[in-house]
Amino acid sequence: KDLAALMVTYPSTHGVFEEKIIEISDVIHKHGGQVYMDGANLNALVGIAKPGKFGPDVCHINLHKTFCIPHGGGGPGMGPIACAKHLADFLPTHEIIKEAGPKNGMGAVSAAPWGSSSILPISWMYIKMMGAEGLKKASQVSILNANYISKKLSRDYKVLYTGKNGNVAHECIIDIRPIKSSSGVSEEDLAKRLIDFGYHAPTMSWPVAGTIMIEPTESENLEEIDKFCNALIKIKKEINLVETSKYDKIDNPLKNAPHTYVELASNDWQHSYSREEAAFPTEYVRNNKYWAPVARVDNVFGDRNLVCSCPSMDEYKDEAA
Repeated sequence: KDLAALMVTYPSTHGVFEEKIIEISDVIHKHGGQVYMDGANLNALVGIAKPGKFGPDVCHINLHKTFCIPHGGGGPGMGPIACAKHLADFLPTHEIIKEAGPKNGMGAVSAAPWGSSSILPISWMYIKMMGAEGLKKASQVSILNANYISKKLSRDYKVLYTGKNGNVAHECIIDIRPIKSSSGVSEEDLAKRLIDFGYHAPTMSWPVAGTIMIEPTESENLEEIDKFCNALIKIKKEINLVETSKYDKIDNPLKNAPHTYVELASNDWQHSYSREEAAFPTEYVRNNKYWAPVARVDNVFGDRNLVCSCPSMDEYKDEAA
């Protein structure tokens, strides 16, 4: 009797389609609740499935990722919120823009009832240019790319979650915890080593601690995906050298990554592995090197000792005077 709603992300952040989503929704409805769907992963659904057909009563349609808007600081994860007909009378209204919402709605929740005018036209143009078939193809390629990566990496890394057919949805999670247990190499070491290969690491330790979540979307072609997978496979070979003691457990290319150009060019090289192993782990990197400007920082120390880069209050006082 105290049930209000269930919020569910579909497909889930674990990178799988929840096979019992209809059954889950039915249970919530049976007990008087509503189902709110997080549309963060709609890039695995557009043109393929309709959320309204498998149970959700409300769904927010994130424009980031699926509809061409950058995530985070480059563009907020905003977008329209859709609801079933039985909730239409509860949608927001607006005091000034009378055509926004139903006559007896809940009042305004935003100064701009239809969202950001700087963001929405971008998604509108993307949808118009892609068309129905293009949007569907993007979803299909997102799923294909994620499964390609999952299968290609599965010989070297444990893929944490798959569906009953062994496939994933739009992303896959590789589990670094067994590797850390056997070698001491953590998910952070792996992420920092990727910088030496020219890659910004994918999402680390979310939604599961000690893992890396890889989501290629539809944007990358096969050549780029292969290069990324080959980098991770090469890193796993380096981890194997740590496990067999051919690399020192502390002084190795993973624990010391990323390697800056200043360190690599220094006359004082005190590591037990070579500069070449540090800087040029593959032939591709040798010919397309990204030189890291900053070595590894102490994340925990930084989180606990914040340094404000904004001007002091005294400077504001001087300007006001």
